[in-house]
Amino acid sequence: MSPTVQIEGDVGRVVLSGQFDFSAHREFRQVCETLIADPVVKEVLVDFQNVNYLDSSALGMLLLLKEKIGAVNKNLALVNCRDTVKQVLEIACFGKIFTIR
Repeated sequence: MSPTVQIEGDVGRVVLSGQFDFSAHREFRQVCETLIADPVVKEVLVDFQNVNYLDSSALGMLLLLKEKIGAVNKNLALVNCRDTVKQVLEIACFGKIFTIR
């Protein structure tokens, strides 16, 4: 998986595809850090449209991202989650922690 970044106005989008697991850690962190550092970006969306699998390490990466985003007063939302991804997020009670659209 190699995440890509799209910026539209003050919204940055991290587009994921394939399997979101520990092997994506470095690339995911790097693209997220570019959005966190961008002063124009006020909201970060993590787009799961093309993700067919995520594991516990992916959940950990999302929690770390939420911490970093909160520290710089930006908003974070998880978007376009497929049913399989939604199930994992629901089991982990991420709906209480994240905005899921």
